[in-house]
Amino acid sequence: MKILNILWVLLFIVSCSQKENHPYTFYYWKTNLKLDQEEKKVLDQATVPYVYTRFFDIDKAGGKFQPVAVITKDQSFQTDKQIVPTVFITNQTLLGISQEEVRFLAESIHHLIQKKAEEYHLNINNEIQIDCDWTAGTRDDYFKFLKELKRISGKKITCTLRLHQVKDKKQTGIPPVDKVYLMCYSTSSPLDKSDKNSILDVSILKSYLSKLEDYPIKKIEVALPIYSWGIITNHLGKHKLINALSKKDLNNPNFKKISDHEAEVLKDGFYFGSYLNKGFKIKVEEISEEQLTDVILFLQKKIQQFNIIYYQLDSKFVLDRKF
Repeated sequence: MKILNILWVLLFIVSCSQKENHPYTFYYWKTNLKLDQEEKKVLDQATVPYVYTRFFDIDKAGGKFQPVAVITKDQSFQTDKQIVPTVFITNQTLLGISQEEVRFLAESIHHLIQKKAEEYHLNINNEIQIDCDWTAGTRDDYFKFLKELKRISGKKITCTLRLHQVKDKKQTGIPPVDKVYLMCYSTSSPLDKSDKNSILDVSILKSYLSKLEDYPIKKIEVALPIYSWGIITNHLGKHKLINALSKKDLNNPNFKKISDHEAEVLKDGFYFGSYLNKGFKIKVEEISEEQLTDVILFLQKKIQQFNIIYYQLDSKFVLDRKF
């Protein structure tokens, strides 16, 4: 009997440390909607029947709201997935906004989504997702906007949730939605001088989400990063990003490897579409399967049953990755 009890305990420990199979899909974040063969294949295999598709951004310029980088569509963008329109709104758009402007913004966003869906014959579902890094100073107006968009559109409104908005929920408030999408990336700025991976440092993420189980909204989907980039540092210590670099890009006779993910440029020239001088440093940040597994195991202890939305669908990021 004692042996049987020990076996039960061991079985419980093992089951608690195993990664569950979570339904998954992708964010699509390019301005021109098109799919190559690899992207189409990976999207078709995704187990959630939706693809979260960025339609446009909203910013404020000269006191006026402006849609930025509105989508266009290529014939290659064919999918059986239902499309969830996603709109990014800058925090500055909401600063000092009036009640009339809140209503105007909600109406304008709804109409532009409908227009683009009809123009490109997109099979959109009954959800609109808003992505905004709102703060304590903009929270009230942002929450009013979410309610107004729901009233005007008649659709289910959801929103993204950043790590600091979980940790500082008393200051940033709880959005008036039934479901949020927890963005498990951007744990620090890539422009800071740091040894940490700015896309995802699991220890930072765990500290921000230590009390996630107390978050009032219980329907939480999880956005995980699969993207990568290179951080270029010049002689003055200034940084810039080059998208989609990986460690194998550092295998160049004109580079001197400093570590497995860092190199120094030995010869002036064009690399990855940018002119880099001798002495410039390149640091590649990408996400390993081990990091993603670590995050998923942690979140399984905090929230019940979640889907995963990988950011983002691009053949550069999905190739050779197991989902």
